[in-house]
Amino acid sequence: MTIRFYDSATSTIRDFQPVHPGEARIYYCGATVQGAPHIGHIRSGLVFDQLARWLSYRGLKVTTVRNVTDIDDKILANSASSCEDSYTGDHPREEWWALAYRFEKIFGQAYAALNIAPPIYEPRATGHIPEMFTLIQRLIDRGYAYPALDDSGDVYFDVRSWPQYGSLTHQSIDDMQDAPDADPRGKRDPRDFALWKGYKQGEPETASWVSPWGKGRPGWHLECSAMAGKYLGETFDIHGGGLDLRFPHHENEMAQSQAAGYGFANFWMHNGLVTYEGEKMSKSIGNTVSPEDMLAAARPLAVRYYLGQAHYRSVLDYRPTSLDEARIAVERIEAFLAKTQSYHSASSAVPAAFAEAMDDDLGIPQALAVLHEKVKAGNAALVAGGRAETEASEVYAMAKVLGLVELMNFGGSVDTGGEHAALDSLIQTMLAQRTEARAARDWAKADEIRDALAAAGVAIKDGASGSTWSLG
Repeated sequence: MTIRFYDSATSTIRDFQPVHPGEARIYYCGATVQGAPHIGHIRSGLVFDQLARWLSYRGLKVTTVRNVTDIDDKILANSASSCEDSYTGDHPREEWWALAYRFEKIFGQAYAALNIAPPIYEPRATGHIPEMFTLIQRLIDRGYAYPALDDSGDVYFDVRSWPQYGSLTHQSIDDMQDAPDADPRGKRDPRDFALWKGYKQGEPETASWVSPWGKGRPGWHLECSAMAGKYLGETFDIHGGGLDLRFPHHENEMAQSQAAGYGFANFWMHNGLVTYEGEKMSKSIGNTVSPEDMLAAARPLAVRYYLGQAHYRSVLDYRPTSLDEARIAVERIEAFLAKTQSYHSASSAVPAAFAEAMDDDLGIPQALAVLHEKVKAGNAALVAGGRAETEASEVYAMAKVLGLVELMNFGGSVDTGGEHAALDSLIQTMLAQRTEARAARDWAKADEIRDALAAAGVAIKDGASGSTWSLG
Protein backbone atom coordinates (compact mmCIF):
# COMPACT_ATOMS: atom_id res chain seq x y z
CA MET A 1 0.00 0.00 0.00
CA THR A 2 1.47 3.33 -1.11
CA ILE A 3 -0.57 6.50 -0.60
CA ARG A 4 0.43 9.42 -2.79
CA PHE A 5 -0.65 13.07 -2.74
CA TYR A 6 0.05 16.15 -4.82
CA ASP A 7 2.19 18.62 -2.87
CA SER A 8 1.56 22.24 -3.87
CA ALA A 9 4.96 23.31 -2.55
CA THR A 10 6.91 21.02 -4.87
CA SER A 11 4.26 20.72 -7.63
CA THR A 12 4.75 16.96 -7.61
CA ILE A 13 2.86 13.87 -6.50
CA ARG A 14 4.83 12.30 -3.65
CA ASP A 15 4.58 9.20 -1.50
CA PHE A 16 2.94 9.93 1.83
CA GLN A 17 5.28 9.04 4.69
CA PRO A 18 3.81 10.07 8.07
CA VAL A 19 6.01 12.13 10.37
CA HIS A 20 4.90 9.85 13.20
CA PRO A 21 4.51 6.21 12.07
CA GLY A 22 0.92 5.08 12.13
CA GLU A 23 -0.46 8.60 12.41
CA ALA A 24 -1.65 11.36 10.10
CA ARG A 25 -1.75 14.89 11.48
CA ILE A 26 -3.74 17.34 9.37
CA TYR A 27 -4.36 21.06 9.77
CA TYR A 28 -6.73 22.79 7.39
CA CYS A 29 -8.01 26.33 7.37
CA GLY A 30 -11.54 26.74 8.59
CA ALA A 31 -13.87 29.68 8.71
CA THR A 32 -13.15 33.36 9.13
CA VAL A 33 -16.52 33.97 10.71
CA GLN A 34 -17.40 37.44 9.48
CA GLY A 35 -20.41 36.17 7.54
CA ALA A 36 -22.39 33.12 6.52
CA PRO A 37 -20.64 30.34 4.56
CA HIS A 38 -20.75 29.89 0.81
CA ILE A 39 -20.40 26.56 -0.94
CA GLY A 40 -16.67 27.11 -1.50
CA HIS A 41 -16.15 26.99 2.26
CA ILE A 42 -18.22 23.85 2.53
CA ARG A 43 -16.47 22.15 -0.38
CA SER A 44 -13.13 22.66 1.36
CA GLY A 45 -14.44 21.14 4.58
CA LEU A 46 -15.86 18.19 2.66
CA VAL A 47 -12.59 17.55 0.78
CA PHE A 48 -10.59 17.27 3.98
CA ASP A 49 -13.34 15.17 5.54
CA GLN A 50 -12.93 12.75 2.63
CA LEU A 51 -9.17 12.78 3.12
CA ALA A 52 -9.44 12.07 6.85
CA ARG A 53 -11.95 9.27 6.29
CA TRP A 54 -9.69 7.58 3.75
CA LEU A 55 -6.54 7.80 5.85
CA SER A 56 -8.50 6.42 8.80
CA TYR A 57 -9.77 3.54 6.63
CA ARG A 58 -6.15 2.83 5.71
CA GLY A 59 -5.45 2.24 9.39
CA LEU A 60 -3.85 5.52 10.41
CA LYS A 61 -4.69 7.38 13.59
CA VAL A 62 -5.91 10.66 12.12
CA THR A 63 -5.77 13.94 14.02
CA THR A 64 -7.53 16.82 12.31
CA VAL A 65 -7.38 20.44 13.43
CA ARG A 66 -9.56 23.06 11.75
CA ASN A 67 -9.24 26.60 13.05
CA VAL A 68 -11.84 29.31 13.55
CA THR A 69 -10.60 32.84 12.83
CA ASP A 70 -12.77 34.79 15.26
CA ILE A 71 -10.82 38.08 15.24
CA ASP A 72 -10.22 39.84 11.94
CA ASP A 73 -10.59 43.22 10.20
CA LYS A 74 -13.78 42.13 8.43
CA ILE A 75 -15.34 40.84 11.63
CA LEU A 76 -14.76 44.20 13.29
CA ALA A 77 -16.07 46.08 10.24
CA ASN A 78 -19.21 43.95 9.99
CA SER A 79 -19.95 44.24 13.70
CA ALA A 80 -19.71 48.03 13.48
CA SER A 81 -22.45 48.15 10.84
CA SER A 82 -26.12 47.38 11.37
CA CYS A 83 -26.80 43.70 11.65
CA GLU A 84 -30.18 42.05 11.91
CA ASP A 85 -30.67 40.24 15.17
CA SER A 86 -31.47 36.62 14.45
CA TYR A 87 -34.09 36.39 17.22
CA THR A 88 -35.94 39.71 17.43
CA GLY A 89 -35.65 41.15 13.94
CA ASP A 90 -34.23 44.39 15.37
CA HIS A 91 -31.11 46.00 13.95
CA PRO A 92 -28.78 46.70 16.87
CA ARG A 93 -25.04 47.13 16.71
CA GLU A 94 -23.70 43.65 17.34
CA GLU A 95 -20.57 43.05 19.40
CA TRP A 96 -17.76 41.61 17.26
CA TRP A 97 -17.47 38.48 19.40
CA ALA A 98 -21.23 37.88 19.26
CA LEU A 99 -21.23 38.22 15.48
CA ALA A 100 -18.28 35.84 15.18
CA TYR A 101 -19.91 33.22 17.38
CA ARG A 102 -23.26 33.52 15.58
CA PHE A 103 -21.67 32.80 12.22
CA GLU A 104 -19.45 30.09 13.69
CA LYS A 105 -22.61 28.24 14.67
CA ILE A 106 -24.03 28.65 11.17
CA PHE A 107 -20.88 27.15 9.70
CA GLY A 108 -21.19 24.26 12.14
CA GLN A 109 -24.79 23.62 11.14
CA ALA A 110 -23.85 23.52 7.44
CA TYR A 111 -21.01 21.08 8.10
CA ALA A 112 -23.24 18.85 10.21
CA ALA A 113 -26.07 18.84 7.66
CA LEU A 114 -23.70 17.31 5.09
CA ASN A 115 -22.15 14.77 7.45
CA ILE A 116 -18.80 16.55 7.51
CA ALA A 117 -17.30 15.12 10.67
CA PRO A 118 -16.14 17.61 13.30
CA PRO A 119 -12.35 17.88 13.52
CA ILE A 120 -10.61 16.34 16.49
CA TYR A 121 -10.11 19.92 17.67
CA GLU A 122 -11.38 23.29 16.43
CA PRO A 123 -9.32 26.04 18.13
CA ARG A 124 -10.30 29.70 18.04
CA ALA A 125 -7.68 32.34 17.37
CA THR A 126 -8.69 34.40 20.40
CA GLY A 127 -7.85 31.46 22.66
CA HIS A 128 -4.19 31.32 21.62
CA ILE A 129 -2.77 34.80 22.15
CA PRO A 130 0.10 33.64 24.45
CA GLU A 131 1.30 31.16 21.83
CA MET A 132 1.31 34.00 19.29
CA PHE A 133 3.42 36.18 21.58
CA THR A 134 5.98 33.38 21.84
CA LEU A 135 6.14 32.91 18.07
CA ILE A 136 6.50 36.64 17.38
CA GLN A 137 9.30 37.01 19.90
CA ARG A 138 11.09 34.02 18.45
CA LEU A 139 10.98 35.58 14.98
CA ILE A 140 12.26 38.91 16.32
CA ASP A 141 15.09 37.17 18.17
CA ARG A 142 16.08 35.26 15.03
CA GLY A 143 16.14 38.44 12.93
CA TYR A 144 13.09 37.76 10.77
CA ALA A 145 10.62 40.24 12.31
CA TYR A 146 10.68 43.76 13.70
CA PRO A 147 8.44 46.23 15.53
CA ALA A 148 7.00 48.92 13.25
CA LEU A 149 9.24 51.91 12.57
CA ASP A 150 6.40 54.35 13.39
CA ASP A 151 5.75 53.16 16.97
CA SER A 152 2.23 52.08 15.98
CA GLY A 153 2.53 48.83 17.90
CA ASP A 154 2.55 46.77 14.70
CA VAL A 155 5.09 43.96 14.28
CA TYR A 156 6.04 42.82 10.77
CA PHE A 157 7.67 39.82 9.17
CA ASP A 158 10.67 40.95 7.12
CA VAL A 159 10.09 39.08 3.85
CA ARG A 160 13.50 39.94 2.39
CA SER A 161 15.25 38.45 5.40
CA TRP A 162 13.89 35.00 4.51
CA PRO A 163 15.45 33.80 1.21
CA GLN A 164 12.82 31.09 0.68
CA TYR A 165 9.92 33.56 0.73
CA GLY A 166 7.70 32.87 -2.28
CA SER A 167 8.64 29.20 -2.59
CA LEU A 168 5.12 27.87 -1.96
CA THR A 169 3.63 29.85 -4.84
CA HIS A 170 6.81 29.86 -6.93
CA GLN A 171 7.15 33.62 -7.34
CA SER A 172 9.79 36.21 -6.58
CA ILE A 173 9.32 38.97 -4.00
CA ASP A 174 9.71 41.69 -6.63
CA ASP A 175 6.70 40.33 -8.54
CA MET A 176 4.43 40.33 -5.47
CA GLN A 177 1.83 42.89 -4.56
CA ASP A 178 2.18 44.97 -1.41
CA ALA A 179 0.77 43.39 1.74
CA PRO A 180 -2.57 45.16 2.35
CA ASP A 181 -2.93 44.21 6.01
CA ALA A 182 -1.51 47.42 7.56
CA ASP A 183 -0.42 50.96 6.69
CA PRO A 184 2.96 50.61 4.90
CA ARG A 185 4.49 53.68 6.55
CA GLY A 186 5.97 51.63 9.41
CA LYS A 187 7.35 48.89 7.16
CA ARG A 188 10.84 48.32 5.81
CA ASP A 189 9.28 46.86 2.67
CA PRO A 190 5.63 47.30 1.59
CA ARG A 191 5.43 43.52 1.13
CA ASP A 192 6.19 42.85 4.80
CA PHE A 193 3.11 41.41 6.47
CA ALA A 194 1.72 42.02 9.95
CA LEU A 195 2.32 39.57 12.77
CA TRP A 196 0.76 41.89 15.34
CA LYS A 197 -1.54 44.84 14.63
CA GLY A 198 -1.43 47.78 17.01
CA TYR A 199 -4.66 49.11 18.50
CA LYS A 200 -6.29 51.95 16.55
CA GLN A 201 -8.53 54.62 17.97
CA GLY A 202 -12.18 53.69 17.61
CA GLU A 203 -11.67 49.93 17.64
CA PRO A 204 -13.43 47.98 20.41
CA GLU A 205 -11.35 47.68 23.56
CA THR A 206 -12.41 44.04 23.77
CA ALA A 207 -10.72 43.37 20.41
CA SER A 208 -7.25 44.06 21.78
CA TRP A 209 -4.74 42.39 24.07
CA VAL A 210 -1.77 43.82 25.94
CA SER A 211 1.45 42.61 24.31
CA PRO A 212 5.19 43.33 24.68
CA TRP A 213 4.84 45.60 21.61
CA GLY A 214 1.73 47.46 22.70
CA LYS A 215 -1.99 46.86 22.85
CA GLY A 216 -3.37 45.21 19.72
CA ARG A 217 -4.44 41.96 18.09
CA PRO A 218 -2.83 39.21 16.01
CA GLY A 219 -2.32 39.24 12.27
CA TRP A 220 -4.34 36.70 10.31
CA HIS A 221 -1.41 34.60 9.09
CA LEU A 222 0.21 34.29 12.50
CA GLU A 223 -2.87 32.74 14.04
CA CYS A 224 -2.71 29.51 12.03
CA SER A 225 1.02 28.98 12.58
CA ALA A 226 0.61 29.26 16.34
CA MET A 227 -2.40 26.94 16.50
CA ALA A 228 -1.02 24.31 14.12
CA GLY A 229 2.24 24.14 16.04
CA LYS A 230 0.55 23.88 19.41
CA TYR A 231 -1.65 20.92 18.56
CA LEU A 232 0.21 19.05 15.81
CA GLY A 233 3.85 19.74 16.64
CA GLU A 234 6.71 21.60 15.00
CA THR A 235 6.48 19.32 11.95
CA PHE A 236 3.26 17.64 10.86
CA ASP A 237 1.92 15.86 7.80
CA ILE A 238 -0.57 17.95 5.83
CA HIS A 239 -1.69 21.56 5.71
CA GLY A 240 -4.78 22.14 3.59
CA GLY A 241 -7.24 24.75 2.45
CA GLY A 242 -8.84 26.35 -0.56
CA LEU A 243 -6.73 27.30 -3.57
CA ASP A 244 -7.50 30.97 -2.91
CA LEU A 245 -5.53 30.75 0.36
CA ARG A 246 -2.19 29.81 -1.23
CA PHE A 247 -1.18 33.46 -1.43
CA PRO A 248 -0.74 35.35 0.71
CA HIS A 249 -2.10 33.31 3.61
CA HIS A 250 -0.33 29.98 3.23
CA GLU A 251 2.79 31.53 1.76
CA ASN A 252 3.08 33.68 4.86
CA GLU A 253 2.27 30.84 7.23
CA MET A 254 5.02 28.71 5.75
CA ALA A 255 7.57 31.52 5.79
CA GLN A 256 7.03 32.58 9.40
CA SER A 257 6.90 28.99 10.69
CA GLN A 258 10.02 27.85 8.88
CA ALA A 259 11.86 31.07 9.75
CA ALA A 260 11.07 30.27 13.39
CA GLY A 261 12.96 27.00 12.91
CA TYR A 262 10.04 24.63 12.49
CA GLY A 263 9.56 22.09 9.70
CA PHE A 264 5.83 22.87 9.63
CA ALA A 265 3.84 20.98 6.93
CA ASN A 266 5.32 18.11 4.89
CA PHE A 267 2.51 18.39 2.33
CA TRP A 268 0.44 21.34 1.18
CA MET A 269 -2.91 20.31 -0.30
CA HIS A 270 -5.29 22.80 -1.92
CA ASN A 271 -8.80 22.17 -3.16
CA GLY A 272 -10.15 23.87 -6.27
CA LEU A 273 -12.71 26.65 -6.34
CA VAL A 274 -16.42 26.52 -7.16
CA THR A 275 -17.75 28.43 -10.17
CA TYR A 276 -21.24 29.16 -11.52
CA GLU A 277 -21.66 28.12 -15.16
CA GLY A 278 -18.00 28.80 -15.78
CA GLU A 279 -17.82 32.16 -13.99
CA LYS A 280 -16.38 33.03 -10.62
CA MET A 281 -19.09 33.37 -8.00
CA SER A 282 -19.53 36.98 -6.93
CA LYS A 283 -22.08 38.83 -4.82
CA SER A 284 -21.85 41.80 -7.19
CA ILE A 285 -22.86 39.60 -10.12
CA GLY A 286 -25.51 37.83 -8.07
CA ASN A 287 -24.46 34.29 -8.96
CA THR A 288 -23.51 33.02 -5.51
CA VAL A 289 -25.04 29.85 -4.09
CA SER A 290 -25.17 29.19 -0.35
CA PRO A 291 -25.45 25.88 1.52
CA GLU A 292 -28.97 26.94 2.50
CA ASP A 293 -29.86 27.36 -1.18
CA MET A 294 -28.60 23.89 -1.96
CA LEU A 295 -30.25 22.22 1.02
CA ALA A 296 -33.55 23.86 0.10
CA ALA A 297 -33.25 22.43 -3.41
CA ALA A 298 -32.05 18.91 -2.64
CA ARG A 299 -31.49 16.34 0.06
CA PRO A 300 -28.25 16.58 2.04
CA LEU A 301 -27.25 13.27 0.44
CA ALA A 302 -27.37 14.79 -3.05
CA VAL A 303 -25.60 17.98 -1.96
CA ARG A 304 -22.75 16.04 -0.36
CA TYR A 305 -22.44 13.82 -3.41
CA TYR A 306 -22.35 16.83 -5.73
CA LEU A 307 -19.77 18.79 -3.74
CA GLY A 308 -17.55 15.72 -3.35
CA GLN A 309 -17.75 14.07 -6.76
CA ALA A 310 -14.97 15.95 -8.61
CA HIS A 311 -11.26 15.59 -8.02
CA TYR A 312 -10.38 17.85 -5.11
CA ARG A 313 -7.84 19.89 -7.10
CA SER A 314 -10.21 20.60 -9.99
CA VAL A 315 -12.68 23.46 -10.39
CA LEU A 316 -16.22 22.41 -9.50
CA ASP A 317 -18.70 24.12 -11.81
CA TYR A 318 -22.25 24.58 -10.56
CA ARG A 319 -25.17 24.62 -13.01
CA PRO A 320 -28.93 24.70 -12.38
CA THR A 321 -29.13 20.99 -13.24
CA SER A 322 -26.18 19.93 -11.08
CA LEU A 323 -28.12 18.84 -8.02
CA ASP A 324 -30.69 16.88 -10.03
CA GLU A 325 -27.89 14.99 -11.75
CA ALA A 326 -26.23 14.29 -8.42
CA ARG A 327 -29.53 13.17 -6.88
CA ILE A 328 -30.19 10.67 -9.65
CA ALA A 329 -26.67 9.24 -9.37
CA VAL A 330 -26.57 8.89 -5.60
CA GLU A 331 -30.13 7.66 -5.19
CA ARG A 332 -29.29 4.80 -7.54
CA ILE A 333 -26.66 3.76 -4.99
CA GLU A 334 -29.10 4.28 -2.14
CA ALA A 335 -31.82 2.19 -3.80
CA PHE A 336 -29.44 -0.73 -4.35
CA LEU A 337 -28.29 -0.63 -0.73
CA ALA A 338 -31.89 -0.44 0.46
CA LYS A 339 -32.60 -3.73 -1.35
CA THR A 340 -29.56 -5.49 0.09
CA GLN A 341 -29.46 -4.33 3.73
CA SER A 342 -28.86 -7.78 5.15
CA TYR A 343 -25.40 -7.86 3.56
CA HIS A 344 -24.15 -4.58 5.02
CA SER A 345 -21.31 -4.94 7.48
CA ALA A 346 -19.02 -2.54 9.30
CA SER A 347 -16.13 -4.87 8.48
CA SER A 348 -16.76 -4.86 4.72
CA ALA A 349 -13.75 -3.97 2.58
CA VAL A 350 -13.66 -1.74 -0.49
CA PRO A 351 -12.64 -3.24 -3.86
CA ALA A 352 -8.98 -3.07 -4.84
CA ALA A 353 -9.71 -0.73 -7.76
CA PHE A 354 -11.46 1.73 -5.44
CA ALA A 355 -8.56 1.65 -2.99
CA GLU A 356 -6.06 2.15 -5.80
CA ALA A 357 -7.94 5.26 -6.98
CA MET A 358 -8.17 6.74 -3.49
CA ASP A 359 -4.50 6.04 -2.76
CA ASP A 360 -3.56 7.93 -5.92
CA ASP A 361 -4.02 11.55 -4.76
CA LEU A 362 -7.56 10.94 -3.52
CA GLY A 363 -8.93 10.05 -6.94
CA ILE A 364 -12.63 10.42 -6.17
CA PRO A 365 -13.90 10.40 -9.80
CA GLN A 366 -12.17 7.07 -10.51
CA ALA A 367 -13.35 5.71 -7.16
CA LEU A 368 -16.94 6.69 -7.94
CA ALA A 369 -16.68 4.94 -11.31
CA VAL A 370 -15.84 1.73 -9.42
CA LEU A 371 -18.75 2.33 -7.05
CA HIS A 372 -21.29 2.80 -9.85
CA GLU A 373 -19.95 -0.22 -11.73
CA LYS A 374 -20.49 -2.37 -8.64
CA VAL A 375 -24.04 -1.03 -8.28
CA LYS A 376 -24.71 -1.89 -11.92
CA ALA A 377 -23.33 -5.40 -11.46
CA GLY A 378 -25.29 -5.88 -8.24
CA ASN A 379 -28.57 -4.83 -9.82
CA ALA A 380 -27.91 -7.18 -12.74
CA ALA A 381 -27.33 -10.02 -10.28
CA LEU A 382 -30.61 -9.26 -8.51
CA VAL A 383 -32.53 -9.22 -11.78
CA ALA A 384 -31.01 -12.62 -12.62
CA GLY A 385 -32.25 -14.01 -9.31
CA GLY A 386 -28.95 -13.80 -7.46
CA ARG A 387 -28.28 -12.30 -4.04
CA ALA A 388 -25.59 -9.73 -4.98
CA GLU A 389 -24.00 -10.33 -1.58
CA THR A 390 -20.45 -9.40 -2.61
CA GLU A 391 -21.54 -6.32 -4.53
CA ALA A 392 -23.74 -5.12 -1.67
CA SER A 393 -20.93 -5.52 0.84
CA GLU A 394 -18.47 -3.62 -1.34
CA VAL A 395 -20.92 -0.85 -2.28
CA TYR A 396 -21.76 -0.33 1.39
CA ALA A 397 -18.06 -0.12 2.29
CA MET A 398 -17.37 2.44 -0.46
CA ALA A 399 -20.39 4.58 0.37
CA LYS A 400 -19.40 4.47 4.05
CA VAL A 401 -15.85 5.64 3.34
CA LEU A 402 -17.24 8.51 1.25
CA GLY A 403 -19.51 9.65 4.09
CA LEU A 404 -22.72 8.93 2.20
CA VAL A 405 -24.28 6.11 4.21
CA GLU A 406 -25.27 8.25 7.19
CA LEU A 407 -27.34 10.48 4.88
CA MET A 408 -29.16 7.60 3.18
CA ASN A 409 -32.65 6.30 3.90
CA PHE A 410 -33.00 2.52 3.64
CA GLY A 411 -36.57 2.39 4.92
CA GLY A 412 -39.86 4.25 4.23
CA SER A 413 -40.21 7.37 2.21
CA VAL A 414 -37.32 9.66 1.48
CA ASP A 415 -37.85 13.27 2.47
CA THR A 416 -37.18 15.88 -0.16
CA GLY A 417 -34.95 18.90 0.16
CA GLY A 418 -37.96 21.12 0.75
CA GLU A 419 -39.29 18.87 3.52
CA HIS A 420 -35.87 18.77 5.17
CA ALA A 421 -35.58 22.55 5.03
CA ALA A 422 -39.01 22.99 6.60
CA LEU A 423 -38.20 20.51 9.37
CA ASP A 424 -34.82 22.16 9.95
CA SER A 425 -36.45 25.58 10.25
CA LEU A 426 -38.86 24.35 12.93
CA ILE A 427 -36.18 22.54 14.89
CA GLN A 428 -33.75 25.48 14.69
CA THR A 429 -36.46 27.72 16.17
CA MET A 430 -36.87 25.31 19.07
CA LEU A 431 -33.09 25.08 19.52
CA ALA A 432 -32.88 28.88 19.65
CA GLN A 433 -35.58 28.91 22.33
CA ARG A 434 -33.67 26.25 24.26
CA THR A 435 -30.45 28.28 24.01
CA GLU A 436 -32.26 31.34 25.40
CA ALA A 437 -33.71 29.25 28.24
CA ARG A 438 -30.29 27.87 29.15
CA ALA A 439 -28.75 31.35 29.05
CA ALA A 440 -31.47 32.49 31.46
CA ARG A 441 -30.80 29.40 33.62
CA ASP A 442 -34.35 28.26 33.05
CA TRP A 443 -33.33 24.61 33.09
CA ALA A 444 -36.88 23.32 33.31
CA LYS A 445 -37.83 25.06 30.08
CA ALA A 446 -34.65 23.89 28.36
CA ASP A 447 -35.31 20.30 29.42
CA GLU A 448 -38.93 20.57 28.29
CA ILE A 449 -37.84 21.57 24.78
CA ARG A 450 -35.20 18.82 24.66
CA ASP A 451 -37.72 16.20 25.80
CA ALA A 452 -40.30 17.37 23.25
CA LEU A 453 -37.76 16.97 20.48
CA ALA A 454 -36.67 13.57 21.78
CA ALA A 455 -40.29 12.41 21.86
CA ALA A 456 -40.53 13.33 18.18
CA GLY A 457 -37.45 11.27 17.40
CA VAL A 458 -35.03 14.20 17.16
CA ALA A 459 -31.65 13.72 18.86
CA ILE A 460 -29.79 16.85 19.99
CA LYS A 461 -26.02 17.07 20.25
CA ASP A 462 -24.46 20.07 22.01
CA GLY A 463 -20.96 21.13 20.98
CA ALA A 464 -18.56 24.04 20.82
CA SER A 465 -20.16 25.24 17.58
CA GLY A 466 -23.69 25.09 18.97
CA SER A 467 -26.39 22.43 18.93
CA THR A 468 -27.02 20.11 16.00
CA TRP A 469 -29.85 17.67 15.41
CA SER A 470 -30.44 14.34 13.74
CA LEU A 471 -33.32 11.94 13.44
CA GLY A 472 -32.82 9.14 15.94
